[in-house]
Amino acid sequence: MLPSPATGRAVLVIDDEEVMRDVLQTLLQRAGYAVQVAAGGAEGLALARRRPFDAVIVDVMMSDMDGVQVLEALRDDDESLPVLVITAYASMDTAVRAMQRGAFDYITKPFKHEDVLTILGHAIEQRRLREENRHLRAEGARGLDTLSAIVGRSPRMLQVFKLIAQAAASRATVLITGESGTGKELVARALHVNSPRADRAFVPVNSGNLPPDLLESTLFGHVKGAFTGAIAPKKGLFDLADQGTIFFDEIGNIPVETQAKLLRVMQEREFMRLGGIDTIRVDVRIIAATNVHLKGEMEAGRFREDLYYRLQVITIELPPLRSRTEDIPLLVHHFLDKYGHENGRTGMSITSEAIELLVTYAWPGNVRELENVIERAVVLSAGPVVTADRLPESVKGVSASPAGQRVALPPDGISLRAEVDAYERQWIEAALAAADGVQKRAAELLRVRPTTLNEMLKRHGMRDAARRADAADDPSATG
Repeated sequence: MLPSPATGRAVLVIDDEEVMRDVLQTLLQRAGYAVQVAAGGAEGLALARRRPFDAVIVDVMMSDMDGVQVLEALRDDDESLPVLVITAYASMDTAVRAMQRGAFDYITKPFKHEDVLTILGHAIEQRRLREENRHLRAEGARGLDTLSAIVGRSPRMLQVFKLIAQAAASRATVLITGESGTGKELVARALHVNSPRADRAFVPVNSGNLPPDLLESTLFGHVKGAFTGAIAPKKGLFDLADQGTIFFDEIGNIPVETQAKLLRVMQEREFMRLGGIDTIRVDVRIIAATNVHLKGEMEAGRFREDLYYRLQVITIELPPLRSRTEDIPLLVHHFLDKYGHENGRTGMSITSEAIELLVTYAWPGNVRELENVIERAVVLSAGPVVTADRLPESVKGVSASPAGQRVALPPDGISLRAEVDAYERQWIEAALAAADGVQKRAAELLRVRPTTLNEMLKRHGMRDAARRADAADDPSATG
């Protein structure tokens, strides 16, 4: 599904092959785009300078003008215009060179039709969101253009962009889920910056670092004498966030006693200061994030059921980086630009060998880990090109296995079936331990169906574990 309707969106296709022009024109018109075609670079530039386009698709190899030259000319005329480059050469060097010149993304021949539509839809949607963001700031909103920091064109990231666009203007509570390092605060800031509250405060709260009394005082303020050391009244973060947004990072860490007071604020839009009796009304939008399974915390009695369902008005799930490896080259170039500018080393590039290593690494720390790796590589590189030897040892030569570990084959070989079975059993045992023996929860952690996990347990001769798990799921079951 495209992130926004294609109807009315104008796309220019520049290619000197008539068959390719016809294929792309037919594909895009069927998807609802208004398409114009040009048989060469000069003709395409002339069309682009006569009327606006939402995106351009240009072939790299053309007889009259190199496609990268056309790309540079288009970007000179309109820096925000997304340009997609098509190349018959699948080498990473060609794609990297085009992206260094400002291409939004690249497509290699032969291509899948759905890939072209997905990449094009993302390009147009990202430009639209940025234009809306600039418009909000021009009307007085303040804050960073956080959308430019959310990079990706994978299907799951397209859904994230779509949800941000749909939810930003509302007052609805948003719960952002995902592993550590996936960019949950960036999404929260994007929701705020693109909302009518953008000219008011965005207040982040690190939910798990404070004891209950101090956390409540921080959130709601306190009156004089509320506790030892409270020698004067103090306002809290909800006062600061009035008319704006408050962001609870890792909300699953909030103590249960504080959860009840947070629920009251969400329901009644009012609270009392610690030690006080007066009611204070506020208008605050709440955005929360978690890297733990809140339903499991609720079932374990560590998270209130009513608060859990109150938070789940809109849920945005951020995928781990290992499940969207197609976004890694885009993220790498984003961070090369960012840290190149910060360190006075603009124009940084990266070799295809280094890119391949980055794409095949498992990234347990997700986007945050990738960002740190690229910053390190920019600082340590002697010249303008990041090579594979500037990557950490943990990244070099590592396969994209779930454990993210380097393996060495023994001289006499291995029994692959036995190794796979042992590895599978290890993770099943870990999931059951983490789920306190509840089979349904363990299946969720392993991202398989409960029936599939049950078959795996039986196959591995773990019938006792299976029975304990079944009993935990069904109170009426017997041992």
